[in-house]
Order: sequence, then C-alpha cells, then structure tokens
Amino acid sequence: MMHNLYLIVDIAGQRAALPASYVESVVEIDDVAPVPCAPPHVFGLFALRSRVLTVIDTLAALGQGSRVAEAEMQAVIVTVDSHLYGLLVDNVDDVVAIEGAPTPPRALLSSGWSYCTAGVLDHEGEPLLLIDVHALVAGPAALAA
Repeated sequence: MMHNLYLIVDIAGQRAALPASYVESVVEIDDVAPVPCAPPHVFGLFALRSRVLTVIDTLAALGQGSRVAEAEMQAVIVTVDSHLYGLLVDNVDDVVAIEGAPTPPRALLSSGWSYCTAGVLDHEGEPLLLIDVHALVAGPAALAA
C-alpha cells in the first residue's frame, strides 16, 4: 500500500497537514525584508542559502489578521511552480504517513480556510485540514480574481 507523507503543522490554532512532496525544509527565519506594495499575505523576502524566497504570512492568507515580526519565526520552505516560499507557521510537529484520500470537511470552515483546504485527513482519530499549498501561496486576492 502506498503511503502519503504529510508534515503536520499548527497555523492560527488549527492542526493542518502539508503534503510532504512540496516541503524542502523547516527553518527558523529572521530579518525578513518587507516588499512595498505587495499583497497583505506576503510578509516579505528572506535569503536562504544564497536563494531569495517569498515569505507568506499564513495568518493574513487565511484572513486571521497579520503576524507580528519576531526575532525568530518558524517557516516551512515549499516549492511551488519552481519558486521557493516560506510559509510562516506557529509550530511544526512531525512528518507522518496517512493512508486514504482526504474527505470533505464535516464542519463549516471560515472563508480563509475554505479556499485553501483540499479536504480533511484522519490521523490517529484527529482531523487535519489538508492545505492546498498553491491556494495558500496565491492568497485570498487570487480567489476573488
């Protein structure tokens, strides 16, 4: 049986799963350079191993306010369409194998979660929102377009 690997994270008080196929690494970041006129969910730019990546404020992308810059923030580095992004998260738990396809959410999700959730995965009896990485990186404005 084929196992699907997921990285479990906490974002805005919600346990969620990122498909491990997108994940490059998990790092602590600081010194994020703001980008004038960028969409609200773009936190800024960060240099990682001589490569510049766009840092996504997951709270803003989900319509949950804005993240306050801290000395060190946890970011999950993902690749989307050959570009690197850092997704700011509250906590990183573990990489796990979860069998089975995602199911539709059983509860009404907030508008932010509804546009970037690809379903719900069951992990040891706990529901995890499966993050649509492309939608989270594109942000809420892309949904309206």
